[in-house]
Amino acid sequence: MYLKHRIKMDYKNNILETIGNTPLVKLNKVVKDIPALVLAKVETFNPGNSIKDRMALKMIEDAEKAGILKPGGTIIEGTSGNTGMGLAIAAVIKGYKLICTMPDKQSKEKMDILRAMGAEVVVTPTNVAADDPRSYYSVAKKLNEEIPNSFYPNQYHNPSNVQAHYESTGPEIWKQTDGKITHLVVGVGTGGTISGVGKYLKDQNPNVQVLGIDTYGSVFKKYHETGIFDENEIYSYLTEGIGEDILPECVNFDVIDYFEKVTDKDGMLMTRRLAREEGIFVGNSAGSAVAGLLQMKDRFSKDDVVVVIFHDHGSRYVGKIFNDDWMRERGFLEKEKPLAIDLIKPHKTLKLVSVRPTDKVMEAIEKLTKFNISQMPVIDENGNVKGAINDSALYAKIIKHPELKDAPVSEVMEEPFPVISGNADMSEVTTQINQQNKAVLVTDEKGELHIITMHDIINAVC
Repeated sequence: MYLKHRIKMDYKNNILETIGNTPLVKLNKVVKDIPALVLAKVETFNPGNSIKDRMALKMIEDAEKAGILKPGGTIIEGTSGNTGMGLAIAAVIKGYKLICTMPDKQSKEKMDILRAMGAEVVVTPTNVAADDPRSYYSVAKKLNEEIPNSFYPNQYHNPSNVQAHYESTGPEIWKQTDGKITHLVVGVGTGGTISGVGKYLKDQNPNVQVLGIDTYGSVFKKYHETGIFDENEIYSYLTEGIGEDILPECVNFDVIDYFEKVTDKDGMLMTRRLAREEGIFVGNSAGSAVAGLLQMKDRFSKDDVVVVIFHDHGSRYVGKIFNDDWMRERGFLEKEKPLAIDLIKPHKTLKLVSVRPTDKVMEAIEKLTKFNISQMPVIDENGNVKGAINDSALYAKIIKHPELKDAPVSEVMEEPFPVISGNADMSEVTTQINQQNKAVLVTDEKGELHIITMHDIINAVC
């Protein structure tokens, strides 16, 4: 007789119940120069693929409890994209309309994802002051004033932003590290994450070091160190999700022990490295945090346990950071040096023009004229390269000895052009071409010959 065991079903009542309890993952290759144990808190496991899901839900629920947000209302928020996504998920489940204002430097993917979730996206200029009526802060405030029954969470100044991380993210990290965490590294934007998590950890152990990551063009680092809000520090930057040109009330500077600035380039290159070396596909702020961590490597010892917050998912940055052309246009990636095979692309499908050693010189002249070329190889009937014809050298010989036009090519040909592999790099090609030798021959993957001239090289570098 078989006993039937009842299996209790395990499911969530809605997607909001899946927020939180994200994993800690050990980093290896990119932090090999750091003596400490470095753990990434990978927040992409949240349903909206970012840490902002936590505070977005908290802000809405607290507003509901306070009677600020009523059924059928409209949520209006200025966002770099991730808070908007968290709000969008909550708005879908709870039946609210959502309008997001976003600066135009944010990736197209972020805007498209928000629209896919039913949000209305209002794009504003990036390079304007925070108090400019065109800024995404100001536009959100204005819409809130104009639209009845609307709620403006204002994540930069909303205490629920900080409290969400004090109640969830901080306790998770403390439990996951068994209370052994010594350093927290966080990119700072609204300040909710670093302030909430940092305060919780310091409440458990005041010796925990809280290290903020800032970007150039932002005011945080100088203000933290001097107490001066220096408008000369403010300028437009490309890094997304961290840094500010305002001082959000959510940033608790007393909790933060130190700020490290990271350049746009260094943060973005590290973001790409995390995908390729750690297999973790995350966004801009994660790359900046790890780049900053490496810049601060002298702060850590072998007994330390460092937790780095990975805020959001790499899918938000496919058209930017993970797009080679976009990165090269901004000088963040070096232009790849072409190989020999790349130099022949414009004429790779064309048959190589050549003459045989036994052909008449006049036939060689006719080919040079017909195909408007200045040099060509001399190849015998067995496919062996025997020499080369150069128009300037041939010209000098014909002027001096006109009768040579009826002679075989073998009597006037120069030394053969060098033959190199298609995988040879540009430097090898350029060292072979000079005043005496004006071309090289390249073998392609099929073993067929092609010619590279000075003209091909000029086209490649210009």
